[in-house]
Amino acid sequence: MGPMVAANSFVHNVTDFVASNPGSSYKITCTLKDSLAYTGKGHATDRAVALGINGYLPSTVVDEQMDELIERIWKSDSVFIGKEKDCSFSPSTDIIFDTNNSLKQNPNGMIFELFNDSNKVVLSQTYFSIGGGFVSTLEEIEGLKSPIDDEHQVEHPFPFKNAQEMLKMAEKSNKKIWEMKEDNELCHLSKEDLNSRLDKIWLAMKSCVENGLTAEGTLPGGLNTLRRAKNLHESLSEDSGHTSTSDWLFAYAMAVNEENAAGHMVVTAPTNGAAGVLPATLYFFYKHRSASIEHIRQFLLTAAAIGGLIKHNSSISGAEVGCQGEVGSAAAMAAAALCEVRGGNSKQVENAAEMSLEHHLGMTCDPVNGLVQVPCIERNGFGAIKAYTASSLALRESGDHLISLDRCVEVMRKTGLDMSTKYKETSLGGLAVSFTEC
Repeated sequence: MGPMVAANSFVHNVTDFVASNPGSSYKITCTLKDSLAYTGKGHATDRAVALGINGYLPSTVVDEQMDELIERIWKSDSVFIGKEKDCSFSPSTDIIFDTNNSLKQNPNGMIFELFNDSNKVVLSQTYFSIGGGFVSTLEEIEGLKSPIDDEHQVEHPFPFKNAQEMLKMAEKSNKKIWEMKEDNELCHLSKEDLNSRLDKIWLAMKSCVENGLTAEGTLPGGLNTLRRAKNLHESLSEDSGHTSTSDWLFAYAMAVNEENAAGHMVVTAPTNGAAGVLPATLYFFYKHRSASIEHIRQFLLTAAAIGGLIKHNSSISGAEVGCQGEVGSAAAMAAAALCEVRGGNSKQVENAAEMSLEHHLGMTCDPVNGLVQVPCIERNGFGAIKAYTASSLALRESGDHLISLDRCVEVMRKTGLDMSTKYKETSLGGLAVSFTEC
């Protein structure tokens, strides 16, 4: 998502430039760096870049027939810029995978360049994909400025920047975490608009679970990985009297991540690689515990509050901190949200998030062949199970515990800094290497 958003943004800049400098022919290139270069093929980063350069965004590509669209784009050698100008761009030659020259600011970097007919660079922009579909420019990264900070500043009623502040505000206001998050969101949206957007997220999550439970075949990418969610779900349904919560959670998470591996629609929660944990946990609550729409909205608001804290104080990017930042963060969000809607108080919610994240610390991001398949699909299932377990344990205790969520998030950040780049979404170590050695 991030590379697609970045490419789309650059094309808007190109359109403005070409309109002011019409007397030349132009060519666009994109150079992927570091993690994006190593795993770009497996993660379909090149496809995302090509889509963005052709004017698409994640929100506008959902209803497209993706295989047909990609085939059409790959056969083209130009893109339409503005009202009357073609710009040379061939995905197969103008998207460059550079694994030799690193960018120091962030491991998910990409450089877009516009060349004139003298082969001179006349426009250049460096972007970084920082997780969850968010991007930062080089200027924003070096200025320590978040893309969220570009939004107009609004005085929020509950401006907590860490879990300690969140708990203090909850106690003082006598509000639940989802209520504080809702009040903050209502500074930007009406109640009707907020509920509509939450419902849209839930329907997309529900759809990708159910689509994954009915799909079969082999996932693309060359590993010949068979879809398993459909058969597992059918087996559970036929023997429902001998199933456990873990069985259903695993099937639901697997369904979502097989959809992601196939390049189909998922919800970044907080990333595509960790997209199965939250939907699996919420779908279980909906399907097996008869969750109301109000509970579903509260679940999503609580998850967003916890995810925002982790993103603000550490990272949700596997290329920065390993899979602990992706599946670990997703599990913390799901654990907190489930604890909330099952009646937990704010201390128990924070405890659930901490427990779930704590038991993902140190987890590496080592996708085989750069594909989000092995170990990523199963890893989401285990993340959902840990989230449910943490939620249940927190509900049976007082919420008092030794290690705070804030300390756990800081440990994750420091662990990520110490982790070798081999284990941070480059497919240069761990399971990715052991597969090739077999």
